[in-house]
Amino acid sequence: MLALLLVAGVNTNFEKAIAIPTDTGTTQNPEFRIQNSEIGSNSISSSLLTVDPMAQVTSVSQLKDVQPSDWAFAALQSLVERYGCIAGYPDSNYRGNRALTRYEFAAGVNACLDRINELIATATSDLVRREDLTKLQRLQSEFAVELATLQGRVDSLEAKTAEIQANQFSTTTKLSGLLIVGLQGRTSNRGDVNPRDGQKDTDDGGTNIDVISLAQLYLTSQITPRSYLLTGLLDGKGTSAPRFTNSVSRNDVLLGYEFPTDNLIISDLNFHWLVTDKLAVMVGTEGVSMPAAFRGPNRVEGAATGPLSYFAQRNPILNMGYGHGGIAIDWQFAKRASLQAIYTSYQPGNPSKGSGLFDGNTTTGVQLLLTPTNTVDLSLYYVNNYSSNGCLLTFVGDECLTAINSTTGKSAPLQTNAVGATVTWQVSKSISLGAWGGYTKSYIPGQSGNVETTNYMVFLNFPDLFAKGNLGGIYIGQPPKITSSNLSIGNNVPNFINTGLGRAGGQPGTTTQIEAFYRFQINDNISITPGIIQIFEPGHTPDSDSVTIGILRSTFSF
Repeated sequence: MLALLLVAGVNTNFEKAIAIPTDTGTTQNPEFRIQNSEIGSNSISSSLLTVDPMAQVTSVSQLKDVQPSDWAFAALQSLVERYGCIAGYPDSNYRGNRALTRYEFAAGVNACLDRINELIATATSDLVRREDLTKLQRLQSEFAVELATLQGRVDSLEAKTAEIQANQFSTTTKLSGLLIVGLQGRTSNRGDVNPRDGQKDTDDGGTNIDVISLAQLYLTSQITPRSYLLTGLLDGKGTSAPRFTNSVSRNDVLLGYEFPTDNLIISDLNFHWLVTDKLAVMVGTEGVSMPAAFRGPNRVEGAATGPLSYFAQRNPILNMGYGHGGIAIDWQFAKRASLQAIYTSYQPGNPSKGSGLFDGNTTTGVQLLLTPTNTVDLSLYYVNNYSSNGCLLTFVGDECLTAINSTTGKSAPLQTNAVGATVTWQVSKSISLGAWGGYTKSYIPGQSGNVETTNYMVFLNFPDLFAKGNLGGIYIGQPPKITSSNLSIGNNVPNFINTGLGRAGGQPGTTTQIEAFYRFQINDNISITPGIIQIFEPGHTPDSDSVTIGILRSTFSF
């Protein structure tokens, strides 16, 4: 089923989907419900709330474990068929051999008294014998204390229930959250950095083992049965640190949960509305981005419980612009097809020139999501981005495509068009195969020339590997790479970090990243994920050492 959700997968972009598939495909109409797709929840079945623990019987023959040969058969028959004040369990058993507490006996006596009073009131006193009344009066007197205590317990329970209802936090707000703590370190390595001339001249200064944590809290406030307000708070500590101080390779070791903040920040403030059964809208000032608005074909996406690196979460094109505020829609226009669209800004509340909702870093994106069969998901997407400083804000690979001008200290702005596709195939219940590819073409407004990048990833996921709830994964890909650039001499990034002689062209090498991980699902709320990442030719620099990263991620959610 399609659902308006709180969280579709959690990483440094805080992705919460407007509407995402909650079963194996995208084939059915959307329904509104507030639920966290990353975080499991315990619920009491509504059927359990309607089951009477003791079911009334009208004949002793209805009690399966009572036989005519039992010594108490005649007594039970009289109480059941004469007075109708004996009940059995839902499985039609009486369980007469079980020990009886005084409170249970008092409750049974009380039921028989109530039944006798009914008979008297309806003028059927011929059914009540004087000797029976004498016995019952004696029993009532003997168990008067227990009956009074039982009534007191009922009154106390009713009072406590009323107090809880009057003082609960909110009848319309749900609190959920997660905590990710990762321990990681990488091997010593040297890079061909300054300038990039074939000589390994710089040591990686960030190879110490470090701890990275990410804590998120969400308040989901239901406004109407078809709308809710999402408020998110985030606090991140620690970083794996860039390998070098310049732009080369600075983001090739970024982890999915790596987002250091100086203090607690508001990560989400957006309103979700199910306009019709097939159309959902999200609008807000924080947390409106493509990862939040677009459904991901990779069904294990999410840095809390999915792949470890930021690159392996999704096609970097879908991270472009790193939106904060804006508007997005999700339209299920056919049984197996849906359309998502978004307009978002990096600084929607900044009124200064060249910033803000319409004149700063802005992104417009559209995605067509198809489910040809229950086992195949295909998404096609187009993104248009304006970057005031030449950086696409994907935070992976070559994402800053113009160099810093030595005179002004600023980079030239870029207008970018990007296309991409992602496909996944559920080969079996235990294996899924997927891939994505992306292409961008950017130009400086008012100038000739352009710069192009490509990226790709292929991956295997192994749900329930070795045990139910566990997950294994292998991801192999190339982060965004400048394949060609004929921008002006001062803006050509590959030329700028090579020799600065004004040559056009792309990066001299190709980075390949291989990632493998295995998630142990301890219970519904806790998982531990060890993994390893191997990066060849980091920074698309053929003469730099390869890098090996070891990670141990633990996740707690509620």
